[in-house]
Amino acid sequence: VLSFIIFICYIASQATSFMMAPLLEFLMALFLFFAYASKLNEKFKGLYWPLMDFLRCVTAAIIYFAISIAAVSKYNDGASKAAGVFGFIATIVYAIDFYITFNDLVTFLKQGSSDSPEGHKSEDEDSNSDSD
Repeated sequence: VLSFIIFICYIASQATSFMMAPLLEFLMALFLFFAYASKLNEKFKGLYWPLMDFLRCVTAAIIYFAISIAAVSKYNDGASKAAGVFGFIATIVYAIDFYITFNDLVTFLKQGSSDSPEGHKSEDEDSNSDSD
């Protein structure tokens, strides 16, 4: 929703050259929302869905921060200033989402590494060496 609001603000402002970033971010968020809602993440297990969400959050936070600084400092109209302020809010929101997603990604990767046969082998060897 925040990306869509920023997109509308950029359309109404003099900084229309920045409107593509919030539009793409809105579409990517919408795609991932529908992918999780329709359980595509369970059907396509070859893709690392938490990693895709993590990369989306990182790139969105960086891009929103950069274009918000440019919109607030370079343009004087109210819509550009509003888009910049909403962009800074979006940066904070995506940074929080980045932190939450990072914790989910670490859990996902640890879960994947414990399922490997090498992980079970090293645990068995450690238990045998402790009993000696």
